[in-house]
Amino acid sequence: MESKLNRLVVLGAAESGVGAAYLAQQQGYDVFVSDFGAIADHYKQQLQNWNIPFEENQHTEAEILKAVEIVKSPGIPEKAPIVKKVKENNIPVISEIEFAGRYTNAKIIGITGSNGKTTTTALTYHILRNAGLNVGLAGNIGKSFAYQVATEKFDCYVLELSSFMLDDMYKFKVDIGVLLNITPDHLDRYEYKFENYAASKFRITQNQTVNDYFIYCADDPETIKGMEERKFEAQQLPFSIKKKTIPGAYLDKDNIVINIHKEQFKMSINDLALQGKHNLYNSMASGIVAKLLEIRSDSLRESMGTFRNIEHRLEFVAKISGISFINDSKATNVNSTWYALESMTTDVVLILGGVDKGNDYSMLKDLVKNKVKAIVCLGKDNRRIHDAFEDDVEIIVNTFSAQEAAQVAYHLAKKGDTVLLSPACASFDLFKNYEDRGRQFKQAVKEL
Repeated sequence: MESKLNRLVVLGAAESGVGAAYLAQQQGYDVFVSDFGAIADHYKQQLQNWNIPFEENQHTEAEILKAVEIVKSPGIPEKAPIVKKVKENNIPVISEIEFAGRYTNAKIIGITGSNGKTTTTALTYHILRNAGLNVGLAGNIGKSFAYQVATEKFDCYVLELSSFMLDDMYKFKVDIGVLLNITPDHLDRYEYKFENYAASKFRITQNQTVNDYFIYCADDPETIKGMEERKFEAQQLPFSIKKKTIPGAYLDKDNIVINIHKEQFKMSINDLALQGKHNLYNSMASGIVAKLLEIRSDSLRESMGTFRNIEHRLEFVAKISGISFINDSKATNVNSTWYALESMTTDVVLILGGVDKGNDYSMLKDLVKNKVKAIVCLGKDNRRIHDAFEDDVEIIVNTFSAQEAAQVAYHLAKKGDTVLLSPACASFDLFKNYEDRGRQFKQAVKEL
């Protein structure tokens, strides 16, 4: 193939990569897609239908290094040999979000944080769409942002942005940025330095001006620490359940109060669809966004009361013999499991385990002591779970399939209890991914 002046190479051919390739082709680039692994059939089909050249199971350096720019999937780490090679050749590497952002003038709401970002993104989208806004949902969730920019005409987008996406964003700017919290996760990608990971999260505010907004949690120590070291152009709107923050959002007895532009919005926490302390934060953040976009209070109240959470995130599955089954398979780190346990109001039989990313289970100890009557391990190697909790829980059982885990948990639970699948680990020892784990669990519950 000839080298052209506008050769754009996309590394990684899943949702974001294939969307970026389509947009690049539409914008007149000479596109080439390269994936070091196998490309899923439906993505391959799309590339073929669009006549976009691609390769799988390899990276052909000669083809890739002809690029004037590279769009990299967030899943490919900086230390991958091809990325190192590209950087040695001084070829700019950007994210799909950065690339797509060049071709849209839509208002952008960007949401990041170690935990709660998917829920908050989905809730914000639900609120805006219900209010009649012409809004798209993208980033770590939904259809590729680039593909939507190429095919839709949305006035605004709600984007869930992971730290990996933010790492490859330079000129992109969000009009409203939300930072929910910062807790240790993915440190293997940040030289095991927490401050590097935190710095990624703060990229949500880069390029913001005095006309933009930065919404953050005033109760999160790492966020506050990071803010003390940085300057912000954007107008700051904190939310807190510990103190009164005006302008912003706070808790007044049993009501969340959102106070921006003199108008006050109040809603009883008992009417919120999302229950649990961590979800108060998610609801406050979404509510501030809604009020910035001047959504009417009755519409906001209705949306915050009717929202159904996304699949695999504290998803109610069924009640059998008075026992509630909850699928929180998306909890792939300890912190997510902490949030799940924190929101439980009954005794819990907890299903834990999988591929452990060097987990520190100590933060779960108090919650496990107070709420968990038995732990069912679901993973190939459960030694660290046994070591962590043998003094806190009388019963710890090993299982090796979703079906076995559901059955054992059902027998250990009694009427009024909750069986909670919230593994705190990745899933690829026994499952394809956390979705597969969640679906197998739901199927197993239905067969009880």
